[in-house]
Amino acid sequence: MVSYEYVLGGVLASLLASVFIMIINSARKVEGAEKSGNGFVRIPQNGEEKATDVVIVGAGVAGAALAYTLAKEGRRVHVIERDLSEPDRIVGELLQPGGYLKLIELGLEDCANESIDAQKVFGYALYKDGKDTNLSYPLEKYSSDIAGRSFHNGRFIQKMRERAASLSNVNLEQGSVTTLIEEKGIVKGVIYKNKAGEEMRTYAPLTIVCDGCFSNLRKNLSAPKVESPSCFVGLVLENCDLPHANHGHVILGDPSPVLFYPISSTEIRCLVDIPGTKVPSVANGEMAKYLKTVVAPQIPPQLYNSFIAAIDKGSIRSMQNKSMAANPLPTPGALLLGDSFNMRHPLTGGGMTVALSDIVILRDLLRPLHDLNDAPALCHYLESFYTLRKPVSSTINTLAGALYKVFCASPDPARQEMREACFGYLSLGGICSYGPVSLLSGLNPRPLHLFLHFFAVAIYGVGRLMLPFPSPQRIWLGVRLILSAAGIIFPIIKGEGVRQMFFPATVPACYRAPPLQ
Repeated sequence: MVSYEYVLGGVLASLLASVFIMIINSARKVEGAEKSGNGFVRIPQNGEEKATDVVIVGAGVAGAALAYTLAKEGRRVHVIERDLSEPDRIVGELLQPGGYLKLIELGLEDCANESIDAQKVFGYALYKDGKDTNLSYPLEKYSSDIAGRSFHNGRFIQKMRERAASLSNVNLEQGSVTTLIEEKGIVKGVIYKNKAGEEMRTYAPLTIVCDGCFSNLRKNLSAPKVESPSCFVGLVLENCDLPHANHGHVILGDPSPVLFYPISSTEIRCLVDIPGTKVPSVANGEMAKYLKTVVAPQIPPQLYNSFIAAIDKGSIRSMQNKSMAANPLPTPGALLLGDSFNMRHPLTGGGMTVALSDIVILRDLLRPLHDLNDAPALCHYLESFYTLRKPVSSTINTLAGALYKVFCASPDPARQEMREACFGYLSLGGICSYGPVSLLSGLNPRPLHLFLHFFAVAIYGVGRLMLPFPSPQRIWLGVRLILSAAGIIFPIIKGEGVRQMFFPATVPACYRAPPLQ
């Protein structure tokens, strides 16, 4: 006869085994699902191995920084980049102090430090007709670490990609995005070809396109009007010192500006602006001849020998400069960011500052949202982004476009006087110097201040014409100078949007609350 103790033991063993099996099954169900920033567990749906919150197209400065930022907020991010090898570009090498502050806010400041041989930049030196003036950033109220940064663009991007890829909720993949997946007017994800050439699909509630100035997707999400005002020709000068250490140098040359700034402890980047869309041929020696005969006589003597040596070395590269005002078509499920969305002439080095500022704004807008799946409501809410970004973006965009036109040589006497007036105004020091530089650096993103300083330059130019005494010819030239200044800045302001730029408080979209969740 079986004792009741054995029966009771068997029952208990069966119960314990059942509980153990239930625990194992529960663990398997949860395995693969990840916790979001708000602590919820999301089970993958629609047969996906791993649910994604945001698809990011492109892993340049904007895409890599955005991926890291959103992942730190708890989002699951899938980044698709055409080429994950280190980029080799001749622009995107100077980050203004305002941009560096945004980098700190995003927790990415260590990507622009000594590990990539980044150099601190404390301001600009402006040259014209053998004269120069020093324009320092107004950094007195900041810590000693706050300054501009200059570096090799590729090293900077690779550092940010490494930071993004180090997070477990970031999937960084090499592939070429070909198409946005759209259903009933809502973007659901993208179609892309992976590194092996296979066509793949990835889905997410939000797709953010950051595929740069040559974007093939922007036409789906905006009404772009791309202008190509000039080309940059790039050289690298080695083992020489700039006349003003740790400063960018702008030479107001003829026909257009020449830039110098450090990109490492032993290298100086030179960018020669050539107006229009065509440059002399490098292959047949026309470019070398142009640089030696037209440009070289206009640069500071301290840089002359290194400049000639860089030409003789033969590593001459060129790229088309582009300008494009932001003109979005709000689309549920998708957003544009970076140079695919908004470009300005790279003369002032403000592009990365605008992109990083946009990322901070977008992060803060998305932060209260636990669920991104209501695409129409999210799109309606994110229309506030286009107004909230205006203080920084419109200040830097307008200044870049206006300064480029002022700094270029012109046969028009009124434009010549405006150029002289700009150099003279900046050379006055005080608010005439640190005011415009604080705007350029992103430290004081106030469009109204920009407008006032620009016309203060024009009025200063008229004042110069009236001394020692006015004449009818000088008065008429002064009138033309004012009209010329208006002709430069008003079209740029119109493209940026007068209401959003100067009266953002009157735009209802900027007051929109997050959709109810």
